[in-house]
Amino acid sequence: MKIPAILALITILVVVSCTERKTPTFRLIDTEKVLFNSFVDCNMAEAWVGDTFRIFPGKYGEDPVWGQANELMFADGANADEAFNRKQEEFTRPVMPKNAAPGTPGLHGAVWFETVYQDRNDPSGRTLYAVYHNENYPATLPYDPKTKTGYIDNRWPQGLRGPESAAAVPRIGIMKSTDGGRSWDNRGIFIEDHQPRMILKPQNTSLTFAGGVGDPSAVASGDYLYLFYGEYGYPGVYHEQTYSAAKEWKGQCISVARIKLSDLDNPVGKARRWDGNKFEALPDSIGKPIASLQIPMEEGGGPASAPNKMFHWGPSVSWNTYLNCWVMLMGRVEGSSWKGGNLYISFNMNEDLGDCDNAQQWTKPQLLVSRPGHILWYPSLQPMNTPEDIQNKTTCLRLGKRARLYFKDMEGPKSEYLSEYIVEFEK
Repeated sequence: MKIPAILALITILVVVSCTERKTPTFRLIDTEKVLFNSFVDCNMAEAWVGDTFRIFPGKYGEDPVWGQANELMFADGANADEAFNRKQEEFTRPVMPKNAAPGTPGLHGAVWFETVYQDRNDPSGRTLYAVYHNENYPATLPYDPKTKTGYIDNRWPQGLRGPESAAAVPRIGIMKSTDGGRSWDNRGIFIEDHQPRMILKPQNTSLTFAGGVGDPSAVASGDYLYLFYGEYGYPGVYHEQTYSAAKEWKGQCISVARIKLSDLDNPVGKARRWDGNKFEALPDSIGKPIASLQIPMEEGGGPASAPNKMFHWGPSVSWNTYLNCWVMLMGRVEGSSWKGGNLYISFNMNEDLGDCDNAQQWTKPQLLVSRPGHILWYPSLQPMNTPEDIQNKTTCLRLGKRARLYFKDMEGPKSEYLSEYIVEFEK
């Protein structure tokens, strides 16, 4: 056999081997219930700053529907368990940028830190980039005809607090800290949807979002930060007369974009969404969601603007050193106002998310936790208080064979961010 033929055969065998790799398995191990002592309404952002494990839960900024928030704080520990068990009075408020007045440049709306990326080039570990979820309304970000940004308060969908409240629009931005998260500088919005993609009355009856992108989780692979996020806008220009629920569904669910790590200081305009073939869609244009994570319409899936359709949302992504693959946890909307009592898990066997369509190759979501009648949000895998996890400075972005599962349970009037399980993986 000639050398070119041998090389071709080897290539085929490698491809087959990769594609036929077994999907990992997992099991839940019951543990004593652990309750978190501070407000959580997002993914848990965290990093090791030297020998200190630091977490950044909470919400900060202006919100005309829910009120001004100043709950974004951080807590420290010698390990993850110690930080997660801190009392409320032991949390510290970082110095945050102030909100700008409507119609002026600056930070608008409220922010939640969803992921913290730690600069590889800073050996002190003090240079952090927070990927944040940002929510605005026509009142906080009114439409500017010159820049064609912001929102028009006309036929705007209703929000969660009744007919007089407005639905929010999420965007995704970056803040930077050079002191380990004690103070932050806003670097700007780097993924968003504009007014033409907002889904308005009478079609939008979900009582949550008018459109937009949000609830992100970001991981570094190669020279890029990969952003997995919820896609809630219309995949085109919305018009009441030409609106199609099937078209809206087709363009929604969990999507992916990326930005060079070297662009995090000045991220505006630098990210690119997946366009179906490559990462070439502009940060404010239309991309393609991850098809394997969409729920078929014949199985109850549907558009985010509907009150009674299902879709996955709120990804939390980590690299698993034991499995040698990526793991994604997510919630599932099963009713109005983001209600749903099930959590799901998916795997991606490709370490390099930038090669070909690797970032799209997620397994069909499997049920992880089911609590009928409950509302479960923001699942995440967290480090354990083991010598190995402490030595390796493990975070929610990089985990091993066992990890603690946290999620938010909003049964009845209560709202708890808790852990009752360890997740154990098998290859």
